[in-house]
This record gives sequence, structure tokens and C-alpha cells, in this order.
Amino acid sequence: MRAPLGWLGILRLGLVQTALGAIVVLTTSALNRVMVVELALPATLPGVLVGIHYALQMLRPRWGYGSDMGGRRTPWILGGMAVLGLGGVMAAVATALMGEAFLPGLALSVLAFLLIGLGVGAAGTSLLVLLAARVDEKRRAAAASIVWIMMIAGFILTTAIGGRLLDPYSPERLVAVSAGVSLIAMLLATVGVLGIEGPSPARPAVEQRAAKPPFRRALAEVWAEPEARRFTIFIFLSMLAYSAQDLILEPFAGTVFGKTLGESTQLSSLQNGGTLAGMVLVAVIGSAFQGRFAHTLRAWTVGGCLFAAAVLLVLAASPAVGADFPLTTTFFALGLGNGIFAAAAIASMMKMVGQGHEKREGTRMGMWGAAQAVAFGIGGLAGTVLVDVARIVLGAPHAAYATVFVIDALVFIAAALLAARIGRPRRAPDYSPMIPAE
Repeated sequence: MRAPLGWLGILRLGLVQTALGAIVVLTTSALNRVMVVELALPATLPGVLVGIHYALQMLRPRWGYGSDMGGRRTPWILGGMAVLGLGGVMAAVATALMGEAFLPGLALSVLAFLLIGLGVGAAGTSLLVLLAARVDEKRRAAAASIVWIMMIAGFILTTAIGGRLLDPYSPERLVAVSAGVSLIAMLLATVGVLGIEGPSPARPAVEQRAAKPPFRRALAEVWAEPEARRFTIFIFLSMLAYSAQDLILEPFAGTVFGKTLGESTQLSSLQNGGTLAGMVLVAVIGSAFQGRFAHTLRAWTVGGCLFAAAVLLVLAASPAVGADFPLTTTFFALGLGNGIFAAAAIASMMKMVGQGHEKREGTRMGMWGAAQAVAFGIGGLAGTVLVDVARIVLGAPHAAYATVFVIDALVFIAAALLAARIGRPRRAPDYSPMIPAE
């Protein structure tokens, strides 16, 4: 058995997340902007295309199952990154084409975002399984935070550097920048993952055939595991609450508190900074306390959810305070709670992925990844729709936003209650080993 990865190895795998984030953020930010501003297309169009990307995440369990049956994760990571990179370039070409021939460009865009969804699902699922398999349990909390921080770094670098390279805009420049980002991302991912996994252990042919059940049976076996099922529902609820904030916080600041576009954007940036700070906090404490911290992951997950819920309830009451309300501090605090629960939940995911049926790690991780993606796809839309409906019913924008913040907080509380039950020892234990209690 190979020795667990050290910090350098963890950073190398984090490069894959950086590369993945770089391609994705270019398609969801720059291309979105070009479609709406430069091409004067409806804002719904990029929303639908990004929705296609999220819809394809439903296939994550299938990609995880494929890597389970093959016994290796590296081909799925690099293959997924290649498909993602191709999709990113095709999306840029399609966007440029829309300016000349809309329908052919639209058709190519749909194909491109299908590839983006497939690539993200295949590479992302197998990467997390490989990380869980090669990192010692004492370092998993810190490792989870590190790879997510590196993904956020990919977002920041790509938007900062790519934004400069895209000025002044031209279709040719858009395609060139996208191709360059995809090429660099593929090189980073290759450097990050090659040699990390090592050779897969040889198994007799009879054992190989017996270990390859049909996909539906493998998925049903994983869903039948009580802990895996509870964790899937927890991920869906927590990520639903997390994503429902995204599209309503800036409009809330502008509508209720009269913030300008620049001021609301700064508040959003501050919230993202809080999220990053929460993840760094989990990484630092996880690294400092190592084994002892691993047994308190549930408490950090529950605490992060409850903290975020409390801040949302404070935001719901903020219109009553008026202009003196500390909006800046509250946005940062909300991001902090989000970052803490997200990093702790990801670390728990890596800890639990190997518990249950053997050779189902990829299927299990894929099921959790699908729950997260579906929640993200629904959450953003649900938040905006609820605000519009509440505004019609209640007649006042501040009451509408307050109502949605309260609903969002209740979802976070439900997720926290569910997370508190995950990993507790049972009187009649299942066939699979349980997570140690605190």
C-alpha cells in the first residue's frame, strides 16, 4: 500500500481543481456577459445553457461507477478535463458565431455546454475519490479546504487575467483566450494528477467479473446505505440553501438599502471573502489538531449551517433597523458560515466515501455530487422566483426578501438537524463501519 500523500501531493491534486474552476468560470462569467451585453441577447439564454451544465451533473453517479469498475481514477480525471476543455473552447466559438448566425451558434452552444457538464462530472467526481483514497484521515479536513481554496483561486486568476486579455472585445480574441485557458488548464491537471494514483492492484478474472454489477444495482446498493442516503439528503438541503442566496443578495442590497451597483458588487465580493475565510479557518484548525479535529467534523458542519441560518434571520430583520444596519459585517458573516459548513461537509464526504459496500466509492461520491449539482441548479432559480412571488403577495420588496431569507434559514436548520444524526453509532450497526462519534 502506498504512503499517504503529503502536503505537496495535496497541492498537486488541488491544481486539478484550479484547472477545472478556470474553464468553468470563463463559461459562466465572460460568455454570459458577451451574450447579454455585446450580443444583446436575453439574459435567460445563458441561464438555460448553464442549467444544461448542471442537469448533466445527474450523471455523476454513472461516471463514478465507471471509475469504480475500472479500478483507476486518473483516466477519468484527465479524460473529463479534456472533454471540459473542448467544451469550453466550443462554447466560445459558439458565442462568437451567434453574432453572425444565431441558430447555428445556439445549436453549437447546447452541444458545448453538454460537454462541459460531462467533463466537470467525470473529472470532479473521480478527483474527490482519489483525494479521499490517497490522503490520511488526519489531513482530510485541511485537504478538503485546500483543494476548494485552489478552485476559488482558479476563479479569481481566470477572471482577473482573462478579463484584461478580452479588452477590447472581439470574437477572435474571445476564442483565443478561451483556447489558451483550456490548454493551460489541461497542462495543470496533467501535472497535478500524473503519478499520484499509482498502479491499480491486480485481481483475478473471476473476482473482476463478480465485482462488476450493473450500474442500477450498484446505485441501489449505495442508496440503501443509511448513512450515504442521509448524507445525500443533507447535501441537497444545505446546498439548496447555499445557492438560493446567490442571485438575491445583491438585488436585496440595492432595492432595500439603496446600494449602487458598485457598492452591491463590493458586498458580494466581501461575502465571497468570508466564504474563503471560513474554508481557510477549517483548513488551519484541521491541520493544527489533525486527528482530534477529524472527530468533530459533524460539529463544524452543524455549527456552520446554524451560523449561516442565524445570519439570514438577522438579514430578514435588517429592514426594520434601517440605514444604520451593519450590512457589510453581515454579508461577511454569512460568507463565513457558508465557508465553514461547506469545508467541513466536503471533509466529511471524503471521510465517508469509503464506508459501505466496497468498490462503490465513485458511485457514492457521484451520488453526492449529483445532489449538490441539482441543488445548485434549483436553488438559484428558486430564490429569485420566491422573491417575485412574495413581492406580488406581500406588496413590499423588503417583506418579500425577509420572507425568502427566513425560508432559506429554515432550510439550513433542517440541514443542520439532519447533519447532527449522521455518523452517530447505532444500537444495531449496519454491515458497514460507522463514522466514529465525537
